[in-house]
Amino acid sequence: MSSPASTTNTPKRATIMTVLGLTQIMAWGSSYYLPAVIAPKVAADTGWPLAWVVGGLSLGLLVAGLISPRVGSSIERHGGRGVLAFSAVAIGVGQIGLAAAPNLVAYIMAWLVIGLGMGAGLYDAAFATLGRLYGYGARSAITTLTLFGGFASTICWPISAFLMAEIGWRGACLSYAAIQLLIALPLYLFILPPDAPEQAARSASKDLAAPLRENNSNLGIMVVLATTLTLAAVISSTLSVHLLSILQSKGMALAAAVALGALVGPSQVGARAMEMMVARYHHPIWTKYASVTFVAIGVSALWAGLPLIPGALAFYGAGIGLESIARGTLPLALFGPSGYAKLMGRLAMPSLLAQAAAPSVGALLSERWGAQGMLAALAGLALANLFLALLLGWLVTRRRPAVYVG
Repeated sequence: MSSPASTTNTPKRATIMTVLGLTQIMAWGSSYYLPAVIAPKVAADTGWPLAWVVGGLSLGLLVAGLISPRVGSSIERHGGRGVLAFSAVAIGVGQIGLAAAPNLVAYIMAWLVIGLGMGAGLYDAAFATLGRLYGYGARSAITTLTLFGGFASTICWPISAFLMAEIGWRGACLSYAAIQLLIALPLYLFILPPDAPEQAARSASKDLAAPLRENNSNLGIMVVLATTLTLAAVISSTLSVHLLSILQSKGMALAAAVALGALVGPSQVGARAMEMMVARYHHPIWTKYASVTFVAIGVSALWAGLPLIPGALAFYGAGIGLESIARGTLPLALFGPSGYAKLMGRLAMPSLLAQAAAPSVGALLSERWGAQGMLAALAGLALANLFLALLLGWLVTRRRPAVYVG
């Protein structure tokens, strides 16, 4: 239990949020968003197959998914500082491995190390840390953190391109290693508190109904929750890789496809900003409803070939932007802060494993049935996810009718 002194010396919430926000941008830019910029150059310089160069990220996500339950349990027991510090070390060491890789095997091994860092340092671990720190009060903090994260690609893609042009892809990797080891690591160690202030972590909000218990009687709710989060991850990870090729298949030039694809990022941030303003007035289940509805509209409109493609992309972007918030806030609202970090680790595992496989599966669908066939499959998943979200709300109201209070 935290002593009064430790609670008093805890950094201000704004300071913690700034640190986590900046380190999230750096973590995403140093891992998930890096191959989109450097992969073609890596393949061209080394002669390694592009599929394997890009596939390093998929293998890293596989590792991240496998370790996520352990990450959640560790944050639940000890708080997030040590786990997030480990993530900075793992990503930094992995980046050094990428920069020094003499062959494809070493390159892949480096991505496996980066995968450890992704599992211990991206959204799920950060959300778990916030839940450990602030209990029910973490809802607004999670929303704020996703606003920071929404700028990761916007900030890091140009930085990666600049570094690659100036010092090569290996130099870019070393630069990201320095950012992780010399900036992110000290921020985690010296700013984040070692453990949660007990009162803040366990206090319940008067506006939320009593949490469900994580036991066999609520197993159905847990399964549906994990499934809907996983389907959302499958859709977003597939489109993040294949969106440009889908737009080009509709007759667009690459420049036009890039310009339209850029609408997704601002739509994410805009939806998250709106959620921040109205979150106090509704339960997170409504954020989930809005997310799956917007994604279903956006993906279905892309598949149908409707003329308003910018509108379809705006709906899709808003949906995945809200999904990031629902991913962190809905489990907290349903099951409460006690055991939240452990729960987030368990929920992250199937999502990350699905993210690792989804782009490759999408490529196979595209090869067999074309871009329209892949879009049809994604539209079907989006509609299924809308049904699952409604089912989740129904199951929860049967157990706890006050779920909509908030």
